[in-house]
Amino acid sequence: MLKRFSLMLIGSLSLVSGMAHAEQDAVDRLHQFVEQVNEFQATFTQTVVDGQGNLIEEAEGEFLLSRPGKFRWDYVSPYAQEIVADGENIWFYDVDLEQITVKNQDEALADTPAGLLSGQSMPEDTYNITVLNKGDDLQWVEMTPKDHDSNYQRVELGFDKTGLQQMLMTDAFDQRTKLQFSDVKVNPSLDVSRFDFEPPAGVDVVGDTQ
Repeated sequence: MLKRFSLMLIGSLSLVSGMAHAEQDAVDRLHQFVEQVNEFQATFTQTVVDGQGNLIEEAEGEFLLSRPGKFRWDYVSPYAQEIVADGENIWFYDVDLEQITVKNQDEALADTPAGLLSGQSMPEDTYNITVLNKGDDLQWVEMTPKDHDSNYQRVELGFDKTGLQQMLMTDAFDQRTKLQFSDVKVNPSLDVSRFDFEPPAGVDVVGDTQ
């Protein structure tokens, strides 16, 4: 009986140790992404559902990131749109409507997941971090804003050994956005001009540049 109990105890301790190791791995993946990924390139699919789970939007395109403070989302479907952060301003270009909105980047990205991806601060500075077990092949962390007035309830990031694979965001209205990344490239040599934005001639620009 004592031997059986001892084996059960050892098995339990091994399980706890394995869970703790998995949790640390998930947090390490997050820190590695923030601290070691200076450039990131991937294609993405995006789905948005409301609080009742009804599909609102589906889209796909390419995402580029260059730290600190630069990124671009090029939507190719269902319609063309460009979102470019050049380090000072963030540009929203609706190609079909031929309209551009420009905003101060710091103000526009404050307390947003995009600010987390492109910024230099550590996640713990503004988020409470919890490790999740979703039963899939990814290592998940959930981040809830320390600021209760944030526009987002939580952000979930899923990593594998190659890096960031999924991003789930739930806003203050319980609307959920899922981003699935593929063809991921970590620290490629990106052309810095990709993060410049020059409004096309004849396109209306709303807002002020810095």
